[in-house]
Parts: sequence; structure tokens; C-alpha cells
Amino acid sequence: MNEEREEPGLSDQYSRASPWPLFVALGLTLSEVGVFIDIFPVAVFGLLLFGGSVAGILTESGYAERPSPALVALGALLGVAGVAVVLWQVPLAEVTLASFGENGILSRALAVIAAGVIMAVAGIVASIMEQSAA
Repeated sequence: MNEEREEPGLSDQYSRASPWPLFVALGLTLSEVGVFIDIFPVAVFGLLLFGGSVAGILTESGYAERPSPALVALGALLGVAGVAVVLWQVPLAEVTLASFGENGILSRALAVIAAGVIMAVAGIVASIMEQSAA
């Protein structure tokens, strides 16, 4: 008459698997391939996919209510990291459009900065759109 109740397991709580880890891995891979081969758009797209996936994970797991603030924070973090690399590794006299394709560190840092700016702007626009819809 004294029946024991089993606690629901982790697999019982979640009825489906999250797609975000696949996109995190794909984003990191694409960004590294773009940086290694020095293909600017691939590096930027990979970083955008990575940042968007991290924002999705944070929202899905309940650490963030909406993905837009996470996008702004991740974008700002990437932008600051890219600027820090440029200031630390590249002499300011070499920061020109002519040296963009020749200086590998500068190209890679600019890909990180571009992805950070795009991500932050997307997060700000999404936040404004969410507020105006409410």
C-alpha cells in the first residue's frame, strides 16, 4: 500500500532534443574555416551563426527571457575582442584598406569586429521591434 513514486528523469522532462548545439558547432567550424582560409564572409557568417545559437540556448534554457539582449551582449563582446586584437597586434600605421588582404591578423580581427557589430545591431533592432509590438 505504500507505493514509491519515481522522480521524472531528465529525458522525461524534455520531449525533444535542442537543435542549438549543432548550430553552435557549425558556427564555430565555419568561422574557423573562414579565418584559416581567409574568406571574410564565411568567417563573419560563422560567428553570426555561433552568436545567434548561443543566444538561442540561453533563451531556451531560461537564462534569458528574450534572445535580443544576449545578441547585443555577445556582439559587444566580439566587437571589443576584435578591436583589442587590432590594437594589440597590428601597428596603427598598417590599418588601411590596402593592407586588409595582406595582413592576416587585421583581416581576421575585422571579421570578428564586423560580426560583433552586425550581431549587436540585430539585437538592438529585435529589442526595438519587440517593444513596439507589445
